[in-house]
Amino acid sequence: MPDKTSITSSEIGTLWMTYQQKTLITCLLDYMIEHAEDEDAKTIMTDLREQLIIYIRKIKTIFEKEGAVVPTGLSSQDVNIQAPKLFTNGFDIMVLRVIKEISMGMYTLSLGKAYREDVVKFYQDLTKITQECYDSCTQYLLRNGILSRPPYIPMPTTVEFVSDRKYLSGLNVFADKRVLNTMELAQIYHGVETNIVGMKLMKAFSQTAKDAEVKKHFLKGKEISKKIITRLEEIIIQDDISPSVASTGSITTSETPAFSDRLMLTCDILLSNFSIGSQAFGAAFSFRRDIVAKMMLIGEDAFQYASEATEIMIKKGWLEVPPSID
Repeated sequence: MPDKTSITSSEIGTLWMTYQQKTLITCLLDYMIEHAEDEDAKTIMTDLREQLIIYIRKIKTIFEKEGAVVPTGLSSQDVNIQAPKLFTNGFDIMVLRVIKEISMGMYTLSLGKAYREDVVKFYQDLTKITQECYDSCTQYLLRNGILSRPPYIPMPTTVEFVSDRKYLSGLNVFADKRVLNTMELAQIYHGVETNIVGMKLMKAFSQTAKDAEVKKHFLKGKEISKKIITRLEEIIIQDDISPSVASTGSITTSETPAFSDRLMLTCDILLSNFSIGSQAFGAAFSFRRDIVAKMMLIGEDAFQYASEATEIMIKKGWLEVPPSID
């Protein structure tokens, strides 16, 4: 029988955060499903939405049984499904793929903070659903030529060990840098790919934002993504590797708000925090010091940008407070 002791503070926190993210995703899906023209894409999104609704209800049930207030999150009031089509050429599935990548990481972290058996199973089941959706998105995008694979290289034929500290060098602009290793290339390519999606999404948000300050913030985000893409592509080009990725979909010229400014800022903060984590991971698994330095600078940019979005949310009265410990 499941352990029915009261949920811990950690579980309250992770379930609260999961509720915020799941209600955000369902709002995005409501709009994207309404405008989906490709049946395969529509099936991916519809199947996911049906599953997420179940887990949103499960969080509500847990909170209600524990005597805790149910979070507000986001709702149908934050999406206008009648607004003209904003995402096209597979960009809806590209955005969903990035969000599902974030979800996989969040569920792993949340699982490490879960103790009660039903909460552990909750995150185990959500992880499985998310992994399957992520794979469906990836295969759909590859099949339709919207997502490109990372560069291929000759297969390694020998095992080597580092014999010189020069392997770590890279900050001296006058010295030759060693070629990238595969771990470093993987982090850099991933950064280019996700920031192209982020750049297009920020452009879409800036087109449709109602508030002038919010619109300006999204335009700034678009320029930050451009700068990150340039920084990372410069590293790849030095090793004669093409940094190009596939189209990753596109956006229309619609300026009619499809989402509330609050929803778009919430999504913006989620993506920025994902970038901070990605840069930390990339820096931790890169050996060349110039790459580590660039990852740290990108992480700092993402942190400052996310902080600005949070300040706007507070000023507008849109930031929901997580449960307090007192």
